Amino acid sequence: MPDPDAPIPLTTPVLDPEVVTRSALDQGWNVIVWDDPVNLKAYVVWVFQSLFGFAHEKATRLMLEVHNEGRSLVATTDREQAEYYVTRLHIFGLQATMEKVEG
Repeated sequence: MPDPDAPIPLTTPVLDPEVVTRSALDQGWNVIVWDDPVNLKAYVVWVFQSLFGFAHEKATRLMLEVHNEGRSLVATTDREQAEYYVTRLHIFGLQATMEKVEG
């Protein structure tokens, strides 16, 4: 019978490399909105406010960046959320892509 007063050995859990890799891949995705000649500026501001919950000032600043620079980084998040945002932006009729954060 084991000694009840004997110390219990502690072990360090072994992490599954596939889970760690998958988790690392899910971090740091940029959502980019691209300029297009179709959507009105006020509509783009409304989409940014509705989808991301941005204040009017921030939504306007990002819309102007899209308009003047041709693109704007509107969010950095995990992969699943970035895919959701891009899909929703497409449903709203905006051109959007996602890209992995460098580094």
